Amino acid sequence: MTETPVHPALWPAPLASGAVDATVTVPGSKSVTNRGLVLAALAAEPGWLRRPLRSRDTLLMAEALRTLGVGIEEGVGPDGSGEAWRVIPAGLHGPATVDVGNAGTVMRFLPPVAALADGPVRFDGDPRSYERPLGGVIEGLRALGARIDDDNRGALPMTVHGVGALEGGRVEIDASSSSQFVSALLLSAPRFNQGVEVRHVGSTLPSMPHIRMTVDMLRCVGAQVDEPETGGEPNVWRVSHSALLGRDLTVEPDLSNAQPFLAAALITGGTVVIPDWPVRTTQPGDQLRQIFTEMGGTCQLADRGLVFNGSGRIHGIDVDLSEVGELTPGIAAVAALADSPSTLRGVAHLRLHETDRLAALTKEINELGGDVTETEDGLHIRPRPLHGGVFHTYDDHRMATAGAIIGLAVDGVQIENVATTAKTLPDFPDMWSSMLAGSGS
Repeated sequence: MTETPVHPALWPAPLASGAVDATVTVPGSKSVTNRGLVLAALAAEPGWLRRPLRSRDTLLMAEALRTLGVGIEEGVGPDGSGEAWRVIPAGLHGPATVDVGNAGTVMRFLPPVAALADGPVRFDGDPRSYERPLGGVIEGLRALGARIDDDNRGALPMTVHGVGALEGGRVEIDASSSSQFVSALLLSAPRFNQGVEVRHVGSTLPSMPHIRMTVDMLRCVGAQVDEPETGGEPNVWRVSHSALLGRDLTVEPDLSNAQPFLAAALITGGTVVIPDWPVRTTQPGDQLRQIFTEMGGTCQLADRGLVFNGSGRIHGIDVDLSEVGELTPGIAAVAALADSPSTLRGVAHLRLHETDRLAALTKEINELGGDVTETEDGLHIRPRPLHGGVFHTYDDHRMATAGAIIGLAVDGVQIENVATTAKTLPDFPDMWSSMLAGSGS
């Protein structure tokens, strides 16, 4: 784990004075927004992206695509129904420099796009981005015919030397450290001359729902995809060469970002409604309904959205989070307040996320008086009375929201650098305060 950063700004996490009762409108999904931007940029005709998330990660993606020549006009949709971005495909070109920030989707999804550009495209980002795994994308692209200069680091910074096309074909990669390696190659594959056949040859793939999201969105824009879940070979995905259609896509709410608000209902014994919760979705956050029900809540999908009720008691859980690793920080925070121990399994890959999330959660919860132990692939959490203190975030948005969850029940918790939540959840502090006031957001 990186060293504990020092930031002067401390945000006093509000202590809940009673049961929350609020409706919280969650912004759009980062995962859907950034996949939608890439697919629209590679389409054969303009398209619309409605209700997109405006956050650091999505604005970095939009600006990167503009740098490569894509037109992205931000405004109101043609029917006046809210914010929409019109994406106008154009010839991709360098020279260009892409700032990835610390966004996994940008640093992994855009190198294959850059391989289709005419000219060199340099990728750089925050210091932490240099430590995040990228080798699967780099090696896969090289096997498909791309030229990439990375000084043999398998990481950023690097330059992709695009020549306007990529041959494509069959490639084997180890994506056990990030399912985004697979999604990265699949998203651009319809534009490769031979399409692509991606074979994962490593250990268990994490975050499979995100690959299913990629496949569903590819099919939505007209791509032909063979995958394991529709009778294909295990761990093999094939995408045929084809033109992509410009679509009118509405972005779902980010269900993973609903987590802290649902956790508030669970912890306080209150009620939170999340409007527009989809009946069917590939978002990993949908599993919160089951996980938080097992931890003591109840929920139902109603006309007004997902209605989640806390019972006033929080139970420990033994759960495999390999498919929903991004939910781990919030679940760990709730588990630290439960009435029995919890074991969170299948998330060794979180050591390679925005920070080493397993080490960070262990350190920060224990420094508030908790009893968290790292295991080989997760965490074991024994609830103990917690006390106030500084909860460091390591520039990780999900660490910040985890600290806020604990602060609902523990007086004196201060979140260091709460502004990092802007990565995917703009205005989180105001949304949090509004929820506690009962007015929602």
